[in-house]
Amino acid sequence: MTIYVDISAAVHHRAGLGRYAESLIRALVAADPGRYALFYNRERGAEPLAGLEHLPTRTVSLGYKPWRMAVWLGQLACIGFDRLLPGADLFHATEHLLMPLRHTPCVLTVHDLAFRLFPHCHKPLNYAFLNLAMPLFIRRADSIIAVSHSTKQDLVGLYGIDPDRITVIYEAADHRFHPQPMETIERIRRKYSLMEPFVLCVSTIEPRKNLTRLIEAWRLIVRKSRYPGIRLVIVGKRGWLYQPFFRRLEELGLDREVILLGHVPDGDLPALYSAATLFVFPSLYEGFGLPPLEAMACGVPVVCSSTSSLPEVAGNAALLVDPLDVEALAEAVERVLTDEVLRAEMRERGLRQAAKFSWEDTAWQTSKVYKSLTEG
Repeated sequence: MTIYVDISAAVHHRAGLGRYAESLIRALVAADPGRYALFYNRERGAEPLAGLEHLPTRTVSLGYKPWRMAVWLGQLACIGFDRLLPGADLFHATEHLLMPLRHTPCVLTVHDLAFRLFPHCHKPLNYAFLNLAMPLFIRRADSIIAVSHSTKQDLVGLYGIDPDRITVIYEAADHRFHPQPMETIERIRRKYSLMEPFVLCVSTIEPRKNLTRLIEAWRLIVRKSRYPGIRLVIVGKRGWLYQPFFRRLEELGLDREVILLGHVPDGDLPALYSAATLFVFPSLYEGFGLPPLEAMACGVPVVCSSTSSLPEVAGNAALLVDPLDVEALAEAVERVLTDEVLRAEMRERGLRQAAKFSWEDTAWQTSKVYKSLTEG
């Protein structure tokens, strides 16, 4: 039996979607080495996943937009792309793009429905594509995986899907996310010139991540001059519609108080998390919200939004706050910064919460979905 897993997001390093695809396939292969094959769109910059080169692999060679359009038109015309996956017994679409297949059962992972709930946070063409294509993909999938109960509720509420078609399977922090030794932390501090205390945020710079309100809250904090030398460090590349964030950053005059590291290698993230005094994540909406879980796994106190899936992920380990309330966000950050006992308690609660999630469990639950289709 051959199960093809789409790892396009992973080979193109597409932030959270890529983390999901790579972590899932590695866990699946570790549990059952001879069962899986890989599929991806060989766009420019694609890099095969190290250690998985031995797996059977099928690719197409189209740009990102042409491939999306081909998939959508194929679905509309009911044209099967089965010849791209010879010998496939099942196909798993790990991002919001379901290849049309006529003779192969399909699983679709839905990460979020941000384009429906926050259309103003998306580029018009991307919104138009997802608004037209997602209902079709959802109807054509034989089984749907939602990465949180929040996402499942969105699917049921927005598209009227039978809840029995949807299986909730959580993501997890990778094994490398754990408290780092002091020498590793010091090396990372020197590498990024972060020798002073800092609050960390790991996020793509785009409107839904709510970073403009974060820097407005940071301005309220630094004006009090109670934390001399402390910095806000934002890790993440520019996404889309990021111009208002940079305009606001300039207006607030926070050039010295806010450090933008851009994209950093995944291998540096555990030490960056571990070096932080606090992790803050003010996103307006998340289908799952992996960065707070990664931070907790590294033993860092977390302040995050009280919306969407984040209370599911954070449990009682994080301080939850209304992401629309700048003053409340600033007060939550200050509360943790000024209370050493609270920080210690949050570290312990965070480590316990993060330990509840594992990619081994994600892979096991996902394989049960596969089995229900291939043996049903």
